[in-house]
Amino acid sequence: MWITASCVVFGVSYTVVATLLVRRFFSRPVVEATTFPAVTIVKPLHGAELALMQNLVSFCEQDYPGPIQFLFGVHDSRDVALDVVRHVRGLFPDADITVVSDARLYGPNRKMSNVLNMLPEARHDILVFADSDVAVEQNYLRRVLGELHQPGVGLVTCLYWGKPDAGFWGSLSADASNYQFLPGVVLGLASGMARPCFGQTLAMRRATLEKIGGFSQFVHHLAEDHAIGEAVRLAGEKVVVPAFAVTHACVEKNAAEFVAHELRWSRTIRTIDPAGHLGSVLTHPLAFALLSVVVSGGAMWAWTTVGTAIIARLALKLQMNKALRRPAAGIALLPIWDIVLFAVYLLSFVSSRVVWRGFNFTVGRDGLLVPVTEE
Repeated sequence: MWITASCVVFGVSYTVVATLLVRRFFSRPVVEATTFPAVTIVKPLHGAELALMQNLVSFCEQDYPGPIQFLFGVHDSRDVALDVVRHVRGLFPDADITVVSDARLYGPNRKMSNVLNMLPEARHDILVFADSDVAVEQNYLRRVLGELHQPGVGLVTCLYWGKPDAGFWGSLSADASNYQFLPGVVLGLASGMARPCFGQTLAMRRATLEKIGGFSQFVHHLAEDHAIGEAVRLAGEKVVVPAFAVTHACVEKNAAEFVAHELRWSRTIRTIDPAGHLGSVLTHPLAFALLSVVVSGGAMWAWTTVGTAIIARLALKLQMNKALRRPAAGIALLPIWDIVLFAVYLLSFVSSRVVWRGFNFTVGRDGLLVPVTEE
């Protein structure tokens, strides 16, 4: 009984500290570029994702005086994502858009193979890699380049805010990003325990890419973005996270898609940081508060911990919404998500199998992907 109560105390304390750090982190000034070199934005595509049009348009609407090349890539010339690209071309006839269709694969990470096929067509020395499910504000490039121009910086990556685009399950997925993952990253950055790097934005110079030996070494990695960040640090350059977030489309349409996505993400974290993933069990105060109710036979003190945990989590949510200037919607979903997330967390230890883009893999202890052959 005292074990669950102690876990609640730790979890609530963690939540309070994270709430304070979120406010401090996002109040930092963001440096904007004063010079505007030519940039190539590299976006690997696969299928007509639910918000793909809006995502691509947000990049084409950048308020950036310098030249921008938009480089889109697919593995299959029949990929329906190309229909969206053609529509974007119609909306922005003056945009410098290059499309690469190349079926070559170099490893199980199909996204990295796509990027490798695209890179020979990248004309500029500033490269900004961004996943297809990302949308940005008009000052995005100014902010990213402002950080990249700082002394010693080799790579700029961005936090991301989940935007639900597919109803209930998408909303649960967004809550996972916004109120569990994102505060944890902010706390990790503040404590120096986190070394994040996210595929939502990887901005670097071509010289840095060459310095780390290119991207071909990452075609077997599940968390290739994390591995890229580590390679840049090992090369003696800094990876920085500015005080703003891009938008990540959460498009899970049903329970199966939701569980597959969350398990892949949770097992990715388990692979990258096994000790941290194990310790993160203590960041689930509501789950342990409910366990306290069960083991105490419904004692009043246990119900008090439930109320305390819910209040702490709601305060964190409201602070996140305020920091990122987002509407305070879906408050009722937060307790539901906390319970579901705890279940996903427990399931992440059951297997090393993940589903990614419709393909099945197992993930080794080294974070490398091994395709699963169905018999």
